This record gives sequence, structure tokens and C-alpha cells, in this order.
Amino acid sequence: MITVDQEKLYKVIEAAKLYYLLDYNQNEIAKVLGVSRPTVSRLLQQAKADGIVQINIMDPTENVVALASQLEKKFNLKKAIVASIPQFENHIIKNYLGEKAANYLHEIVKEQDVIGVTWGTTLYHIAIELKQKFVKDVKVVQLKGGVSHSETNTYASEILYLFGKAYNTTPHHLPLPAIVDHVVVKQAMEADRHIKRILELGKQANIALFTIGTVKTDSLLFQMGYFTESDQESLYEKAVGDICSRFFDKNGDICNESLNERTLGVNLNDLRQKEYSVLVAGGPNKIEGIYGALKGQYANVLITDQFTAQFLLDKQE
Repeated sequence: MITVDQEKLYKVIEAAKLYYLLDYNQNEIAKVLGVSRPTVSRLLQQAKADGIVQINIMDPTENVVALASQLEKKFNLKKAIVASIPQFENHIIKNYLGEKAANYLHEIVKEQDVIGVTWGTTLYHIAIELKQKFVKDVKVVQLKGGVSHSETNTYASEILYLFGKAYNTTPHHLPLPAIVDHVVVKQAMEADRHIKRILELGKQANIALFTIGTVKTDSLLFQMGYFTESDQESLYEKAVGDICSRFFDKNGDICNESLNERTLGVNLNDLRQKEYSVLVAGGPNKIEGIYGALKGQYANVLITDQFTAQFLLDKQE
């Protein structure tokens, strides 16, 4: 036999389930339980008072602010920005990081800045999120060659166009491959006065914006037909990632010198001199690369997601 107390408890639990789990409103619950609407209100209040319903508000901003502060401290960064993402998946991460990076640029870009950008899907996500900022005499320059030997889209021209549009300027393209077959070819290209001027502008850039490339056959750079088999083998063996097509190991040291000498674009050492050297990256495949880049001190600003941030903080020397 069900007692009055048991029947009331049943109604409290049932009202709570309908309201909090199934999104019924109080009038609908009243009909289901055969009680008045004020009674439903009292049942829901009792569910909270008795601890049957416990409401936790998870404020993601609290966690990400703490993570950003810890990253700044651990890696001696000027600024860390951590995006709160719902899932640890690449396409989702790029959307969120793109928005964060675009907002950060909107804050820092001022008149007469020179912004150096690379290419790829992460940079494209940033470019499409950029807001117009009416600043004078800003220059936008491509930091590394983007001409591909394959059909792979690098988004280089779209990125430069969108950056130029956001900051009211005509962007400077670097119409070259990222990597050539012979050092003498690179030297000949760099001797051209137009190319020399663009490379010099990249060196002068006070804001550099880049991501980490992964050392995987399906990554953009590997699909572009630049590497010989021996190049690929040496990279698989030691490299954890690349910035501007320059590959480095877990300590941030260049790991294929002959390949590095055939690479066209900004040097990693130059990134250390920038006022803002902004690394935008996150995701399971990029953790080792980000860590190596931070060890090499190639970035003084990091924009990442909360999961990657935690992995970087947990990582031991």
C-alpha cells in the first residue's frame, strides 16, 4: 500500500523529471499529474529543497581564464587566449579559434602595423571572421610561399584578400612555392628585387599570425608535392610540426637543415623578434607541435582550446 508521503514523493520526482529532463512546462505537468499548476510549482520547489534536483551552473569562462593565466606563466607568454569548445574535433576547434583570433587582432591592430600571415585552413577560418577596422597605412604580407605542385587549395589568395579588405589595404603576395628542389633556385628567387622587397616586408612585420602544421601524410603541406621520400622519412623520424613550412623537433630545433635551406619565407628566428608572434592552433594532432613551438619561443601569444591548453599544462619536460 502506497502511503501519502510516498505518493507525494512520487509526484515530486515525476514533476522534476518532466520539467528538467523532458522540457514540459508547468501547465503540461499539471495535466499529466492531475494537479493544479500552483501545486506543480510547489513540487518543483520541494525537489530542489530535498536535493532531488541539484542545479550546477558550469561557467566555462572561469575555467578558460585560469587556463590562460597558467599557460602565460608556464611558457612565458605575453598573452594566452583559451576558447571553450564543445567537442575536441578539428573542424569545430578551427571555427572557435578563428573567431577568438579575429577578435584579438581587432583589439591590437593599429595604424602603420605590418601584419604577416601564412596560409591553410586555420588561417582561412580567422580571415572569414575578421571585422573591418578603419586604420590607416596598415600593410598585409604573405610570410611564406604558397604555390602548390598539386590541386590542393591553400586558401592563400582568399586569406590575403580578406585581410586586405578588413584593414583597407592591398595585400602583398609571395608568388612562390614554399619549398624548392635546390638551394641555388631559392637564391635566384630571393635575388629578384620584387621578391626581396616582399621577404623584407615579412621580416619587418610587427604582427605575425601562423599555425602549426602536422607531420602526417594527409596534412596540407604533405599533399602539395614538395617532399622527396628521404625528406619525408627524416621528418617522420624527428619532426613534431612546422611553422611557415620550417620543421622542428620537440625542443623547437630545426630538424632537417637541408630542407630548411630550400624553404622560402620567414625564418623561425625572425618570429622571436616580433611584437606579436601569434600562434593559433589546437586539437589532438597539434599538441606536440604547439609544445615544441613554445619551447623554441617562436610565439609570444597563443590562442588555443581548453582541452589542448590542459594537455600543454600537464606535459612534463
